[in-house]
Amino acid sequence: MVTGANKGIGLALVEGLAARMGPEDLVLLTGRDAGRVRDAAALVEKATGTRSLVEGRVLDVADAGAVAAMATELGERHGGVDIVVSNASALLTPDRPQAEQADEFIAVANGATHSILRSFGPVLRPGGRLIVVASTLGTLGHLDPWLQPLFDGASLDEVEKTVESWRAAVNAGTAQEQGWPHWLNVPSKVAQVAAVRAVAAQRRARDLPEGTLIAAVCPGLVDTPLSRPWFDDFSRALTPAQAARAVLDLVLSERADPKFYGELVRFGRVLPWHDGTPPRHQERMLIS
Repeated sequence: MVTGANKGIGLALVEGLAARMGPEDLVLLTGRDAGRVRDAAALVEKATGTRSLVEGRVLDVADAGAVAAMATELGERHGGVDIVVSNASALLTPDRPQAEQADEFIAVANGATHSILRSFGPVLRPGGRLIVVASTLGTLGHLDPWLQPLFDGASLDEVEKTVESWRAAVNAGTAQEQGWPHWLNVPSKVAQVAAVRAVAAQRRARDLPEGTLIAAVCPGLVDTPLSRPWFDDFSRALTPAQAARAVLDLVLSERADPKFYGELVRFGRVLPWHDGTPPRHQERMLIS
């Protein structure tokens, strides 16, 4: 199952999974707009020649109840899932105040990450893959030092509580006074990786012997409508299909490398959790 899969890297991931898996496999392409989901599934079917069965499903990842219901359904219908890629993201633009965009952006990026980890972790089959698409901004060092303890070693409940506190501060106009970066994408990505690390810490002893992988991935700078508002130079950007390849290599690897477990991975390399430079008062940060 791939979320946020009706365009961009999510669609490329579904295309790659459908092309590289067998006719007995089912790939779920999910999104919240029924028309776009239907059109995307038809596009994948045409591109891959239905090597694998691709099924479009409407799923609003900001709705924790809907996420839980789908996880329960798939557990009962198929006995579990082998691959889950949490990829959904909301559009964030520099031409509107960050506070106006905070609720939807955080609900999709972070609320969905929490829901996917909570609901799909229990139905992930032994040897499965649960992957959260994040970015290089997800390392702890991108936050000022006094904020870092809020995420370092935190449980998923604690991460969720901190995210809600940050969101409330953004809406109240006090976030920068508290040291939070102006650009929402920075704390959001750190929180995504912290959530992955929290769940991985609880499951590590059971997952590693079974070959199960839970990790966050950075696909690099990808030329999509989500990144276009923030960058001027796309000369070195990847297409969604190019970015999906490294993620698919990780997801479909025959043996999960234990060094990737619970970490943020970029092109086959672990990005150390404590790396990064605080953005201070920059208006924007580039991701790569």
